[in-house]
Amino acid sequence: MFKEDFLHYIWKFKRFKTHHLVTTNGETIQIVKVGVHNQDSGPDFFNAQLKIGNTTWAGNVEIHLKSSDWNTHQHQKDKAYNNVILHVVYEDNVEIKNTNNNLIPTLELKENIDLDLLHHYHQLIYSKNKIPCGNQLNKITTFEFNNWLERLLLERLERKTILITNHLKQNKNNLDETFYHFIFKYFGLNVNAIPFEQLAQNTPLKIIEKHPQQISVEALLYGQAGFLNENITDEYFQRLKKEYAFLQAKFQLQAIDKVTWKFSKLRPSNFPTIRISQLAMLLKSHPRLFSKILELKEVKSIQQLFKTEASAYWLTHYQFGVEAKSNPKKVGKTLLNNLIINVVAPFLFVYGKQHQQEKHIHLALQLLKQTPAEANSIITNWKALGIKSNNAAKTQALIELKNNYCTPKKCLSCYVGNKLLNSI
Repeated sequence: MFKEDFLHYIWKFKRFKTHHLVTTNGETIQIVKVGVHNQDSGPDFFNAQLKIGNTTWAGNVEIHLKSSDWNTHQHQKDKAYNNVILHVVYEDNVEIKNTNNNLIPTLELKENIDLDLLHHYHQLIYSKNKIPCGNQLNKITTFEFNNWLERLLLERLERKTILITNHLKQNKNNLDETFYHFIFKYFGLNVNAIPFEQLAQNTPLKIIEKHPQQISVEALLYGQAGFLNENITDEYFQRLKKEYAFLQAKFQLQAIDKVTWKFSKLRPSNFPTIRISQLAMLLKSHPRLFSKILELKEVKSIQQLFKTEASAYWLTHYQFGVEAKSNPKKVGKTLLNNLIINVVAPFLFVYGKQHQQEKHIHLALQLLKQTPAEANSIITNWKALGIKSNNAAKTQALIELKNNYCTPKKCLSCYVGNKLLNSI
């Protein structure tokens, strides 16, 4: 069988036999305009124009697999459907009416659908391949595919915009505070994202602004992370502990439990103790980090901003009280790229949209285009099909395509899927 969206597709593009159409009651139908596809609630197509019998109608079209779905969805009780002039179904199994008790003309498509088109649709929808149309991508020109990817990149940024906007509302539209939360989350990678979010939530940025000295910022973050509730004798630890005791009392702070942090299976350079110091060094110089980014105009300047290094103590430590071979703990390229892709570029995009600043939208896109391509299983799958990526703008678009079109089999909403089916 097929989903309802297939009927939407064939109505929208008139991919059925349009000659000698009749309603289930025998009245002739001529399609003047199929209408505008509605992606929200309400009838499926607005402002259609149809000639039914001798009368020309203007109104809406509703589409279902079976006519009884009209009643299942309670449309007979919904005045929003009173302007429906035609009910298009695959199978007619019951007469339907609107709230005024008027019969709605019905068009059954069961005998009008091109079986070859249906066969190709089934090949896509029931494909077990990770990319359903993978073996047909050679039918799409590079120009067409890249144009589609550009649209998908914007779609992905719009998706992230919604997430950021929701967090902004929770933070009273404070961009710096919200940016601060997101930076913490992505410093934690997947393993420690939640405790890093909790750390940012429990340590308001305004406190760091009031105490921007290195010892104070590190004491705040390590104390709030629960790492200072131990009896370790080295001087650095004791200085942090003393400073945190003062700040905790002053601001009535509540630390999170140390057990929430994960160290196992992590490379030592990714230990939360190291990441916290790197964050502290970043924040001591620029507490209002996003405001600083807005001052910068060059991609390289933004990248340079995040190339911080953990403080001197961590040259010879990965955890408190445990000495190790001397080794600088700098923010690596992978983390830097993740921050730009998932935080900096989306925030610049949001800011540009909110303030109608094209230069910030452009800078967001340039950041992604000048950031190396991501390396993950999704990008590996595309590469196996001959789709290579040379920057993060392309990998982000390919991730959007895979996650929101290929995996849920939304081939009919995809440019590639439409192009392949329309060529039949």
